[in-house]
Amino acid sequence: MVFACVLLIAFVLVYPTLNSYLRQKSEVEQLRAQVAAAEKRNEDLQADLDRWNDPAYVATQARARLSFVLPGEKAFRVVDPETVPDSVAATDQGPAATLDAGETRPWYASVWESVQVAGETPVAATPDASVPGDNGSSAPSSGG
Repeated sequence: MVFACVLLIAFVLVYPTLNSYLRQKSEVEQLRAQVAAAEKRNEDLQADLDRWNDPAYVATQARARLSFVLPGEKAFRVVDPETVPDSVAATDQGPAATLDAGETRPWYASVWESVQVAGETPVAATPDASVPGDNGSSAPSSGG
């Protein structure tokens, strides 16, 4: 009986410490895994950064992403006929839908044109519902 009491007291004293030790050990392992993943990502990002120091890579990215061409080269844009709308349908939809397939313009010209078209598009107005302070009554209320 005394031995059982000693074991019970030892268990009560050791269990919380052992439990917190095991929990902290598992947290440390999780943090180590996160650190390893962060270091791997850091290495990948550093490799990407090192690639941008290569002039050939920069030229390749400029050609692919921005459609740049070297002097003396001609730029061609291949358009899939299944994805391009008919020209008749494009002219019926208004100025936002027009597209000249042979036209090559810088990206900022396209952005500016879209801003201008958006400014010319009429906006449907709601009838006096958006007037601040209007509670829907026809005459001002007199308070007292």
